[in-house]
Amino acid sequence: MPHINFTTANRQPTTVVRRLPSPTPAATTTTNLPMACRSRPAPSQLLVLALISCLSLASAASSFRPQPRPDGSDLAQTTSTAGGVGARTCWYTVQIKTSCASPAHTSDTISLAFGDVYKDEVYAAQLGGFAGAFDRCATDTFKIGGPCGYGVCYLYVRRAGRSGWTPEWIRVYEPTSPGTPSTFRYGDPLPNNVWYGFDRCTRVSSSSSSSSPSSTSAAVQAM
Repeated sequence: MPHINFTTANRQPTTVVRRLPSPTPAATTTTNLPMACRSRPAPSQLLVLALISCLSLASAASSFRPQPRPDGSDLAQTTSTAGGVGARTCWYTVQIKTSCASPAHTSDTISLAFGDVYKDEVYAAQLGGFAGAFDRCATDTFKIGGPCGYGVCYLYVRRAGRSGWTPEWIRVYEPTSPGTPSTFRYGDPLPNNVWYGFDRCTRVSSSSSSSSPSSTSAAVQAM
């Protein structure tokens, strides 16, 4: 019996390469909130903001316009608590411009009071008294003596009579700073027998103004 040799061929393993599909990137999901869910101020908040804005504008406007003297306030001189400056006498130059809308002449009595935050006050009971004083469009200059202060921050003027009078502005030159006057603008007719003006003073503690006031009349010189 013939000998038969079986030869087994060495088979190489077959590698199958299969290209897989590229993974699809995950889609970015954007969630749009409905309009009702977005943050917005409530109607009550809008109303409060509008009210605060109106009050701020009204307060700013009132600080630039003359106002009647508050009831119960005093314009009398008090002694300063910082070094006794109010005990000395200083001379202030006061210019008063009469509006061109004022009557041609006035026989009214014009009084003036101004001072600093400590109520070191200069008070002139009667200005004018000479021909041409406070005529229409005129500018009158006075030298008024009174206590030395720390910067004029309030001023009130009063007229008494039947003629009527309209100041345009009032400037106060202090002896310590003659080049930088304090200007108070009016422009409207003054009511009769009412102190009318401005108070721009920064509020101080009650202890600074606790001393009892005493009125004095300043010396006035027309220039």
